Amino acid sequence: MKKIHTWLTVILMAVGLGFLAPGPASATTSYCGLVWGSLAESDPAMSTASVTNVRTGQHYCFDRMVVDLNGPVAGYTVRYVPMAVQDGSGFGIPLRGGAFLQVTVNAPSHDSNYKETYKPASKAELTNVSGYQTFRQLAYAGSFEGYTSIGLGVRARLPFRVFTLDGPGSGSRMVVDVAHFW
Repeated sequence: MKKIHTWLTVILMAVGLGFLAPGPASATTSYCGLVWGSLAESDPAMSTASVTNVRTGQHYCFDRMVVDLNGPVAGYTVRYVPMAVQDGSGFGIPLRGGAFLQVTVNAPSHDSNYKETYKPASKAELTNVSGYQTFRQLAYAGSFEGYTSIGLGVRARLPFRVFTLDGPGSGSRMVVDVAHFW
């Protein structure tokens, strides 16, 4: 009788564990509920605004880059590349990181009189991203024929999203968020 109780206990435990054990992770599981990807994102529209600033911030689930414009932002292209390149010349830009995003805003960084509206203090270090979880370096790639480009070095090829926001005032912002993990 003791053997039957022992075997019955073992069988019930095995069945119970089968019901309680977690199943395999699904393809829709994501980090922090983010369901972004790592493929190129773009909008071909051209902006009449000019780039005025580039800044960064840290969030719990992602690092953020913001490009400020002095009018409505229109188009952009953000994509992973083997190496970020300078506008016009095509020369490579050395960046820290395991992966590189080429961020292009379809807006110049000068006004209609060719007066610069964005002139970074250091083209190689647009903002200080030391201590960021994902960002490794932001470098100015230049402004050429109505396009302004930035090289963004990140820790690894991670999911990102791109969107635009109105304001403040008559200005606007293009935002690039790169997740910390998949």
